[in-house]
Amino acid sequence: MVKELFSSLGVDCNILELDQVDDGASVQEVLSEITNQRTVPNIFVNKVHVGGCDRTFQAHQSGLLQKLLQEDPAYDYDLIVIGGGSGGLSCAQEAAALGRRVMVLDLVVPSPQGTSWVKHNWETMTEAIQKHVGSLNWSYRRALREKAVAYVNSYGEFVEHHKIKATDGKGQETYYTAAKFVIATGERPRYLGIQGDKEYCITSDDLFSLPYCPGATLVVGASSVALECAGFLAGLGLEVTVMVRSQLLRGFDQEMAEKVASSMQQIGVRFLRKFVPVEVQQLERGSPGKLKVVAKSTEGTEMIEGLYNTVLLAIGRDSCTKKIGLEKIGVKVNEKTGKIPVNDVEQSSVPYVYAVGDVVEGKPELTPVAVQAGRLLARRLFGGRLEKCDYINAPTVVFTPLEYGCCGYAEEKAVEVYRKENLEVYHTLFWPLEWTVACRDSNTCYAKIICSKFDNDRVIGFHVLGPKAGEITQGFAAAMKCGLTKQLLDDTIGIHPTCAQDDVGVTFRMWFLRAELQYRQLSVNSCRFLPVGRCSPPWRSRSPRGWTSCRRAAEAKPLLSRSLSRCRFCEDDVLSGKPGDSVGARRRDSSSAVHPPG
Repeated sequence: MVKELFSSLGVDCNILELDQVDDGASVQEVLSEITNQRTVPNIFVNKVHVGGCDRTFQAHQSGLLQKLLQEDPAYDYDLIVIGGGSGGLSCAQEAAALGRRVMVLDLVVPSPQGTSWVKHNWETMTEAIQKHVGSLNWSYRRALREKAVAYVNSYGEFVEHHKIKATDGKGQETYYTAAKFVIATGERPRYLGIQGDKEYCITSDDLFSLPYCPGATLVVGASSVALECAGFLAGLGLEVTVMVRSQLLRGFDQEMAEKVASSMQQIGVRFLRKFVPVEVQQLERGSPGKLKVVAKSTEGTEMIEGLYNTVLLAIGRDSCTKKIGLEKIGVKVNEKTGKIPVNDVEQSSVPYVYAVGDVVEGKPELTPVAVQAGRLLARRLFGGRLEKCDYINAPTVVFTPLEYGCCGYAEEKAVEVYRKENLEVYHTLFWPLEWTVACRDSNTCYAKIICSKFDNDRVIGFHVLGPKAGEITQGFAAAMKCGLTKQLLDDTIGIHPTCAQDDVGVTFRMWFLRAELQYRQLSVNSCRFLPVGRCSPPWRSRSPRGWTSCRRAAEAKPLLSRSLSRCRFCEDDVLSGKPGDSVGARRRDSSSAVHPPG
């Protein structure tokens, strides 16, 4: 059948009948290792493994086969990747592994404060970090060399269709052509555009190459990078202030973002809300020196001043797409953000130009996502595969001192996509075992899941704030890819004593489920399901992990069941937070009370 297909397309075929050659069995073994296919026929088109009979016909129906047959071998390379980011490197290596001629163009333009390789008498920590970064760079170069990828330390710029100009650090120019291109240039830190920002401020790219301790630091921004840098410096015992223009962790679940900020305040990080810097002045030179920052309120005319040793800007990053000649070949770019709009297969407005990583519009700016997208792109282009990158269920972690991990939808986004009435949100506080000995706050670590009620309570969002949240989130990401539901969580046995036990087995299975049964089916309207407050239940000493009372009921209002309106023990109106008749004293020890699990 395959022979007839190619014959009908007017394509000449070279056929190797394995049962008619002496070493056919050996050839079959090699083919099996290369293609992971043990059956025949094994179809290759222009060095691309298409598959067997069924996959060849599928490729024909989808149009992929025709594209493979039209490959033009006249170009210097099959693929040129512009940019040495994680997504670009993974795409280049995968394409090379599939037998394609690949080149990577990568030249980093230093920021005003540095980030190029220079020699400093660094402190022990920064020296160790730079050595690690250097070892990573070397390992990447070695991996490219082993896969026969041509690595050129030059700046790439399109000059015409299918042709680029590569300019090295000395200004020497070389021209290359390719059938396809991948843009993976990434992003660089953004500056404020005010007096003194480029002269006296540093960015997150510069932090770990500073030759001195930064001292009292103002971190400007509310992104994950901003909070991670602030948390890292606070962990070293430095005085840290975070200046926030509007939202914390924009794009993340906002309830979780506020809890992250609260946990950072507990370790001494100060937050200045609704202010933006308007001027940075140098008062004293030094390592570090002394800077004065003038800031203005975003909600009025109030002006404030502050003295710091270092000002770190983490207000976002700009895509590196402006000076690579995209306009010369007609690639559409978002003029405001510099990002490249692509379709669901990472293809830009120009059919032979693709983009992966942070330069792609509307996709998560995460290294593992870029790596996966690049790898799958290479397989689709040169391996006859059809799998696409799943951008929705991409797990991520904000590495603040208390980690925040999430996967799937933020609650705000879930409401926007599914509508509030179609969702059920389950949440809890938990107390890690290691915190009990140190008597740390039992109301800091928090987890919640967001479920689609009309899709068998499928989990569409997972969020956890606590120690090793990244390790917990990774397992949830795999489960959510497999269609995780609330019932499956209820049926899961937790591992004791772990935080994951609280987040997976015990918390969601026992506390959430029993709480739902108690205040829905049994109508036990008790503020014990809410954060700590005036109703101080005697069982709290027995079960300190979250079955508490109602002082902060108003904060939890969006998550409460509509049937839960008044605390049966202290008579507080839990939706308004207003105190009721204090009759809890005679009810708290009532035998009719349904106590939370111990």
